Amino acid sequence: MTNERSELKSVGYEIFIGILSILSIVNLVLLYVVREKSLDTVLTVMNALFSVIFVVDFLYRIVTAPSAGAYFFRHFGWADLLASVPLAQFKILRAFRLVRVYRLLRDVGTRTVGRALIKDRAGSSLYILLLMGIFVLEFGSLMILGVEEGAPGANITTASDALWYTIVTISTVGYGDQYPVTDAGRMIGTGIIIVGVGIFGTFTGYLANFFLSPRKKSSAPTAAEAGSRTATVEGLRLSLEESEAKLAEIRKLLAGPTQ
Repeated sequence: MTNERSELKSVGYEIFIGILSILSIVNLVLLYVVREKSLDTVLTVMNALFSVIFVVDFLYRIVTAPSAGAYFFRHFGWADLLASVPLAQFKILRAFRLVRVYRLLRDVGTRTVGRALIKDRAGSSLYILLLMGIFVLEFGSLMILGVEEGAPGANITTASDALWYTIVTISTVGYGDQYPVTDAGRMIGTGIIIVGVGIFGTFTGYLANFFLSPRKKSSAPTAAEAGSRTATVEGLRLSLEESEAKLAEIRKLLAGPTQ
């Protein structure tokens, strides 16, 4: 990957952002096609979450890019910024993120992508579980609302109830103020719990690996290190020669004058 396009991040990260872009575009289409209050509420909340993620992504790219101007004007940074604005007119610009992912996959090749994901297993697992969490938050809320809304004695009857239940369940908090009363709802809740435990378990392991794993040392010493080592060896050699000279003088003194 050239320095010109080094605003591109790791393969796993680019795929993660690309999938979120696809989901956000699908949500935008659903908002216009399906006119239902509960669906609109869930999709509006998810689109707000996506806007926050994309703003952070834009800031991350422009701060770490070798040339902020080149990223902003030549590599669709302006589109990333406008697509992060929570306005429906600009959300279609998220398609530019898909173009970036496509070019990345085309340039590095599918085999290289697979090897990169396997090499960074901790990061790849974290991205997968984050995606699962986002999918569960959206579709789990819609599913739990669909099976619970009309059930006798149900307390999950609105989109707000469904979102709250999914959030507290996936975070493994489980306040118990909202709970499913149908068998299908309990099965969905079980899946949400499993995903939540997996996300937080993997995130904990990722942090432990990041902070506790030893730093990789450079195989080739730098010029400064090589010069320091040479100076140290030379100093030791001179000290050894001085010690041998002094030892020879001591031996002469101990031998005394010859008879």
